[in-house]
Amino acid sequence: MYSLVQSARERGAAGAPLPSPFKGLSKLEVEFRRGEFSLIAAGPGTGKSLFAANLAMHGNLPCLYFSADSNAATQLSRATAMITGDNVRVIKKKLLEGTFNEYERQLAERWWLRLNYESQPTLTSLELDIRSYKEVFGCFPHLIVVDNITNVDAGPAAADMSAYSQSLEGLCGYLDTMARATQAHVLSLHHVTGEYSDGLKPIPLSGVKGKISRVPSLVVTLHKEIDGMDGRIIHASPVKNREGFEDSSGETFASFEFNKSNMRLTDLLAEF
Repeated sequence: MYSLVQSARERGAAGAPLPSPFKGLSKLEVEFRRGEFSLIAAGPGTGKSLFAANLAMHGNLPCLYFSADSNAATQLSRATAMITGDNVRVIKKKLLEGTFNEYERQLAERWWLRLNYESQPTLTSLELDIRSYKEVFGCFPHLIVVDNITNVDAGPAAADMSAYSQSLEGLCGYLDTMARATQAHVLSLHHVTGEYSDGLKPIPLSGVKGKISRVPSLVVTLHKEIDGMDGRIIHASPVKNREGFEDSSGETFASFEFNKSNMRLTDLLAEF
């Protein structure tokens, strides 16, 4: 047990916000805080992984990224484009041709960003990598990304939708405990229900697949806007936020222009 005064000392780094490139979300009082667990939910191809990668690449913070949904070539090409600003297609071509070494110096500066590419990591492998990170660097990551939560092998497959939801909620509880124990911000990516899977309209809290919004302290849903010139804007809606503004309808959002060349998200700041 802790008194209120003792609690101030016991909290450690918990509650400290991570550096974030998303000024529009900051205006909506959205922060990714250490010691907390959050969900980013969207339809396939909307930009969940891009959103998480932009956060991970910003600020050069200690990060462990479980990339179950994307292979090493894809993640490396995207990350290099975000860091350098070069065209992702040119980068991938150089990677495949064996002329990628010109980027090694810049990438080496992000030495405490580490990735795991298992397609179905188990809870044991999650814990092993986190403990290994602590052993190597002397600290836990400040950010842990799980991309996607449904790729994690948490045991026998659920027999029906009810059991599926219970299994996912149990996994959320596990990730929340992980955030508290490591004082990392644990960010997990997740899917939405079928009617929102095209990603073309705001997604409410009720649109999160499996109805697993009870545990996370923060839930952000993403939808996209595509113009006739193949440009894309990604809108981020804080549908649950224990520490600030929220709109469970998804109709209030911050907007970001997606640069397909360098994979960066740039704020389209509006007056709120």
